[in-house]
Amino acid sequence: MSDSILQVKNLNVHYGSIHAIKGISFHVQKGEIVSLIGANGAGKTTTLRALSGIADSKGEILFKGQSISTVKTHERIHLGIAQSPEGRGVFPNLTVLENLEMGAYSRSNKTEILNDIENSYLLFPRLKERKLQLAGTLSGGEQQMLAISRALMSRPELLLLDEPSLGLAPKIVAQIFEIIKKLNSEGMTILLVEQNARMALKVSHRAYVIETGKITMEGKGSDLLNDDNVRRSYLGM
Repeated sequence: MSDSILQVKNLNVHYGSIHAIKGISFHVQKGEIVSLIGANGAGKTTTLRALSGIADSKGEILFKGQSISTVKTHERIHLGIAQSPEGRGVFPNLTVLENLEMGAYSRSNKTEILNDIENSYLLFPRLKERKLQLAGTLSGGEQQMLAISRALMSRPELLLLDEPSLGLAPKIVAQIFEIIKKLNSEGMTILLVEQNARMALKVSHRAYVIETGKITMEGKGSDLLNDDNVRRSYLGM
C-alpha cells in the first residue's frame, strides 16, 4: 500500500460509555474515490470526525506515511486534509464570498486565493451569482456547493465529504455527484460518506460497509453495487 495517502489502523472512538467505532482499519490510495456506506448510526460520520481530529480516537491514522493521530484539527488542514461536513456547516451570517475566504484562512498568497475563488465560481456558477448573498439564505443545494467549495479553498490533497446529497432534490444530487467525479478526474483524492449507497458505489473505485462501528465488507464499488447482500440491505433491491 505504498500509494496509500491515508491508512487507518485499529481506529476506536468512544462517546462516553458508547463504543462508536470498534477497531476499524482501511486505506485510501492517492487518486481514488473511496466510500463508506452503511445505515444511519453505523459510525460513518464519526469516522470522518476522527480523521479530521474533531472526535477523540485511539488507534493509528497515517497521512502520507506520517502519523497524525495526535495532530490538532487545524494542523491537519495545513497538512492537506479538508472536510465538507454533514449538514453543510456554512457560516449563515457571512456572504458566499466571505465563506470561501474563510476556507482559505490557512493560506497567505492573496493572488492564489483569488484565483481559487474564481475556480469555485467556474465549478459552481450559482455561487458567483450569489457571491454577495448571506449563506444562510441559500437553498440546500447552494449551501452544499458552498460547503464543498469552502473545503477546496485550503487546497487539500484529501477531501472528506460527509453526506453531500443529504436532503437534496434528485436533480441537485446528480449535479453534486458529477462534480465529485470531475474533481477526482482532476486528481483529487476523496473519502466519501454517503447515505445514498447507489450513487456512492457508482462513482467509487472502492468502498467499505460499516455496521455498528465495524467494517463488515469491502471491495470495488462496482462489485459491491452488484452484491446481493448490499443490494438487499442498502439499495432497496
